[in-house]
Amino acid sequence: MKYTQTIGIIASLIVLICSFLPWSIVVSEQITISGFATEGTRFGKPGMFLNFFTIIAIVLFLIPAIWAKRTNIFIGAIVFTWSLRNYILVSTCLMGECPVKQPALYTLVIASGVVMLMTLLPKLNTPKK
Repeated sequence: MKYTQTIGIIASLIVLICSFLPWSIVVSEQITISGFATEGTRFGKPGMFLNFFTIIAIVLFLIPAIWAKRTNIFIGAIVFTWSLRNYILVSTCLMGECPVKQPALYTLVIASGVVMLMTLLPKLNTPKK
């Protein structure tokens, strides 16, 4: 596919942007949870891990070598599964209270799924025989 690398980089940038936006809101505690702002919870900073591997994925999308494309499949899988983990962790109801999910949480999962899909469809320059 001709534009898989470009689409993968754009989806990776969307993942990076979504980690700074609000993912969910706990109304009774008045807590807004994002990838870096999780005060009042025990979630840590899930956006740090996600951004680290997303930046690695962007670099590997830019390198036109077969080893980079193969490594990017592994990195894309990490990004996608960590996004799913964040979705499950942040949107789970606890003790009868469910947080209000924000659009950035859905966008995060969709964009990381696109990153994973684009790592499976690399653009390879094969020499003509």
